[in-house]
Amino acid sequence: MGATQITQELTCPIARARMFKALIVESHDLIPKLLPQFIKSVELVQGDGGAGSIEQVNFTEASHFKYVRHRIDELDKENFVCRYTMIEGDALGDKLESIDYEVKFEAASDGGSVCKMTSKYNTKEAFQVEEEEIKAGKEKAMAIFKVVESYLSENAQAYA
Repeated sequence: MGATQITQELTCPIARARMFKALIVESHDLIPKLLPQFIKSVELVQGDGGAGSIEQVNFTEASHFKYVRHRIDELDKENFVCRYTMIEGDALGDKLESIDYEVKFEAASDGGSVCKMTSKYNTKEAFQVEEEEIKAGKEKAMAIFKVVESYLSENAQAYA
């Protein structure tokens, strides 16, 4: 099994506690509301939402995918860190065994936040992850991030 790892960093005018709560802790409620054209629902399949839980993201017909399942490996609400693994779903295709994610929010000096995201693509056998596939994944993550950021900017009391 091979692996390819990428890291990206996004700055945001929203405080880390609000971004973490909206984008990570309460995403099962918020993301389908903000992106109903792509995400049908997010369901808790196993557990209570904390470490060890499994959630399933169900996509609409407009998406290339039907669903993905994530296992929550760590949810540290005090330090604003979440580690999770995509363990199942057609987004993995025939090349990927799993994708490990780490999302960490740090406080920025201007009152906003810095989001550091690391994705590790664990491939089956000797497969390589193509640059276009990584770029597409980064763009989707960034788009969701920006939609949540915009929502929180327009709704100052949400997730406060």
